[in-house]
Amino acid sequence: MLMGLMAVSVGCPLLSLYSGIRNLPAFPPLLALQVTFYEDKNFLGRCYECDSDCPDFHTYLSRCNSIRVEGGTWVAYERPNFTGNMYVLTHGEYPDYHHWMGLNDRLGSCKTIQMPSGGQGHIQVFEKGDFGGQMFEATEDCPSVMEEWHIREIHACRVLEGVWVFYEHPNYRGRQYLLPKGEYRKPVDWGAVTAAVQSFRNIAE
Repeated sequence: MLMGLMAVSVGCPLLSLYSGIRNLPAFPPLLALQVTFYEDKNFLGRCYECDSDCPDFHTYLSRCNSIRVEGGTWVAYERPNFTGNMYVLTHGEYPDYHHWMGLNDRLGSCKTIQMPSGGQGHIQVFEKGDFGGQMFEATEDCPSVMEEWHIREIHACRVLEGVWVFYEHPNYRGRQYLLPKGEYRKPVDWGAVTAAVQSFRNIAE
């Protein structure tokens, strides 16, 4: 089953997976969601375009060194089936993997993030699990929880509004964890092994 309209090309004019097949149904002329993964830096080499969740594009690209997001907000995963390190991608250009804080040039799957419409982000973080200990509240990005609140770890949180990303290190670096609206009683609830969270930010379209 094809996931949206997917294509692979060299130097990207598109080589559609439907190439050579006649009497195809018409597709919408403009797709709101669009991300392109490139084999080489600076948007060169073979590329793979996607407009919906894709559990495995590793068979099309053996490596990924640049990305262009033209529509929507996405999460790219290091391995197929939405596993491994994740990287949140907002609208814009990423000429090499350092620009999306990648640890290497390996990506294997991606999915879109369903963004809430309007409203301000709102999150509560706790210094102990199960919403224990001191609680801190934020409606804006926090580049360093140590500087802001003099804590080194976050053990629980409530996302009241918006979609947030936790980062392992200050200034939005290190491993990333995506947190849509909901309650997270312990780090494993947001996919972490430890409570090391040193910065976080709200995602906006």
